[in-house]
Amino acid sequence: MVRINKNDFVKSKSHAKLTPGEAIKMIRELQGLSQNDLSELTDISQSNLSALENDARQLGRNTAIVLAKALHVHPAVLLFPGYQVDIAA
Repeated sequence: MVRINKNDFVKSKSHAKLTPGEAIKMIRELQGLSQNDLSELTDISQSNLSALENDARQLGRNTAIVLAKALHVHPAVLLFPGYQVDIAA
């Protein structure tokens, strides 16, 4: 078994700041889902999904949980897409 040394890796930098709406749209599109598809999976209307993706409506905790389950991601990925953890070496 090969041992991995964390010093062999270079810390990555964030290339883009995403809003929760942009994160929803990006993940949805990467999974090949339309807004209508996601609407059917979540019982959230397509117009509400559009408003969320365009940041015209704020993403709440309960909606994030519903969307996260449908998109197979942790809710924090949607609520805090730009959050970075600084890990001390």
